[in-house]
Amino acid sequence: MNPSDLPADLNRTFESMRAACAAAPYPTWDARADRLRRLAALVRTHEARFAQAIDADFGGRPAIETELAEIWPSLEEIKGALRHGRRWMKPRRAGVGRWFLPGSGRILPQPLGVVGVLVPWNYPLYLAIGPMAAALAAGNRVMVKMSEATPIFAAEFQAVCADTFGPDEVAVITGGPDVAAQFSALPFDHLLFTGSTHVGRLVMRSAAENLTPVTLELGGKSPTVITPDYPMEHAVQRILAGKLLNAGQTCIAPDYVLLPHARIAEFVAEARRQARAMVPGGLADPGWCSVVSMRQYARLTGVVDEAAARGARLEVLFDGPARDDARHRLAATLVIEPPADSAVMRDEIFGPVLPLVGYGDVAEAIAFVNARPRPLALYWFDHDRARSDAAMRTTHAGGVCINDTLLHVAQDSMPFGGVGDSGMGHYHGQWGFDNFSKMKPIFRQARINAMKLFLPPYSPLARRLLGLMKRL
Repeated sequence: MNPSDLPADLNRTFESMRAACAAAPYPTWDARADRLRRLAALVRTHEARFAQAIDADFGGRPAIETELAEIWPSLEEIKGALRHGRRWMKPRRAGVGRWFLPGSGRILPQPLGVVGVLVPWNYPLYLAIGPMAAALAAGNRVMVKMSEATPIFAAEFQAVCADTFGPDEVAVITGGPDVAAQFSALPFDHLLFTGSTHVGRLVMRSAAENLTPVTLELGGKSPTVITPDYPMEHAVQRILAGKLLNAGQTCIAPDYVLLPHARIAEFVAEARRQARAMVPGGLADPGWCSVVSMRQYARLTGVVDEAAARGARLEVLFDGPARDDARHRLAATLVIEPPADSAVMRDEIFGPVLPLVGYGDVAEAIAFVNARPRPLALYWFDHDRARSDAAMRTTHAGGVCINDTLLHVAQDSMPFGGVGDSGMGHYHGQWGFDNFSKMKPIFRQARINAMKLFLPPYSPLARRLLGLMKRL
């Protein structure tokens, strides 16, 4: 799609940002820090307003979950960029080959220009702010397309950003899938998408028309492996902590559990006990999050019903009803030994449904993981370090937690991103800064150098020197 074919307002916003980049192609650290401070103030000032909007979009999401999983990590990402950004943007030393001395090399982190961010609905604040912080720290202008599945928050965020930033600094776009398609067709200097693997393919195809580099943060089925001798109480606690947050609507939530056949009953009993302690009011508990929409609720109930119809045993972990159709709330549910080709084992679940799959030995569990598309996360519960290290070498995943869940995403000193079907590219911390920068290599030739010896016509001395260089 050519820029002239795009809606006038979308194209006008993009061209305004591109012109601003041309006028100030390398913002000073003070200019970048000012934008980051305004971004942090935006989050702090409107925290309650954002939480209320997200709660309304979901039809019920506890404010503390928004604070824990969106407000706090957003502020941490910005604070990290403010703390380290001046150092990140400095030219970095680079060595040169010995035959090119006394020339010197350096790498200049240069802003790419205009960065596009496509935001999903499950964590609409954090998954907007995180990429924005990295892109602004790197000196870019940012256009953000919000999800149509959280329209109340999208409108609030758009209004607040318009009050905080100039239209050539940050622009927030709302609208449905048609707008998202038009957005991804813009000739951005980099495009980051967070969402499903299916839509990720469409975004990448659209970006390819402009040779726009992409970062794809996708999902997939993130496995959890409990080794034979690991304490079940702790494993269940950490798995439920990762699965119950946001009612399982998290791209790195544990998607299924592999555990010894003989320990399935132990897991079920422990999960029932702990889940009822964590969410004592069941579906009526104010600490339990709704499924975001009736569409997603119908998809999840359909997945569960199909597994049950095909012989899987269901275990509802809450007291009281398993479903609330009116409020699209679904109780945490275990699906025990579902068929391998059922939807619950084929597709990313993205809800409070957790399959349990038994294995005979750890090698069988690893083979099960490796036979499937590479996941965004892998959770490995094991006190045997040698066995854990061997598992890390023989499996692929975007990121790993050993003896816990989710926490790798909160480490700004580590890259976050997928592999294979779960995505490509990384961000968070310096990885985000580098992702939204061009690492420009610069070689500076010394006044005194030997390059003239290799000018044509090539002399006998040049040929002798080349022979020496090949031998040494």
